[in-house]
Amino acid sequence: MNRIVVLTNPASGHGNARHAAERAISRFQERGVDVVALVGRDPAHARELVEGALERGMDALVVVGGDGIVSLALQILAQTPTPLGIIPAGTGNDHARAFGIPTGPEAAADAVVDGEIGTYDLGLITGADGTRRWFGTVMAAGFDSLVTDRTNRMRWPHGRMRYNLAMLAEISQLRLLPFRLTFDGTEVETELTLAAFGNTRSYGGGMLICPGADPTDGLLDVTMVASASRSRLIRLFPTVFKGTHVNLPEVTTRRAATITVESPGITAYADGEYVCPLPVELTVVPGALRVSGPATRPRG
Repeated sequence: MNRIVVLTNPASGHGNARHAAERAISRFQERGVDVVALVGRDPAHARELVEGALERGMDALVVVGGDGIVSLALQILAQTPTPLGIIPAGTGNDHARAFGIPTGPEAAADAVVDGEIGTYDLGLITGADGTRRWFGTVMAAGFDSLVTDRTNRMRWPHGRMRYNLAMLAEISQLRLLPFRLTFDGTEVETELTLAAFGNTRSYGGGMLICPGADPTDGLLDVTMVASASRSRLIRLFPTVFKGTHVNLPEVTTRRAATITVESPGITAYADGEYVCPLPVELTVVPGALRVSGPATRPRG
């Protein structure tokens, strides 16, 4: 690594990403790496800046922040030879967890410089409305996306409490949703509380929704929850952090390389970001992303 682009989302981690970027950039410079530091006004501007810098020739794109800015980087780097580096500074950091990236800015910077280039699968979402979006961790639809929809509509309160109130409101209206799913050509019609499609194991800051997912196996792991009972869903929630929910009778799992997902009125979110309304087609693209990180990496 001789010359890299460092892209920071200063709002990540309640504003801590800016400080993390300063520390990481200092470490890169100590290691003799030439750094081009970028901060975009918004996602579109950030993407324009990064694409311009990469055209001039860079050894890697390093992002500082959470899963949102990693998602932006995936749209730029997918199926290119340029590797991604991550300085985790968000609230969830599920991509960093999946790739075994250290949490400290200096250690994460050292992993970019000293580590190996790993090759990973990405999921590709194609929407009926023409949307085309890469994702690295999990796409969710159903109860999770309804909670996020409600959170985004709310103007008060701020922070995590707004999400918690939205979750309580959706639990009060809990119902099974009609889904039509196709797994590698096999169609299934069912009613579900939620469905999660994982390239990696976790979302939401470490919830192991797809505990068997492996971003190198060419498949998506699917976790489907079917429960209209509020009390059972609340009891299920803590088990997701251990990944033991898949052993419960209301949970089923599948694996497939190509999946279509249909459910009227439901929105898809991936890597924590809004994607598009259903229906969508999901495909796995093996080896679509190169990541510079530790030589030994846990599946996270």
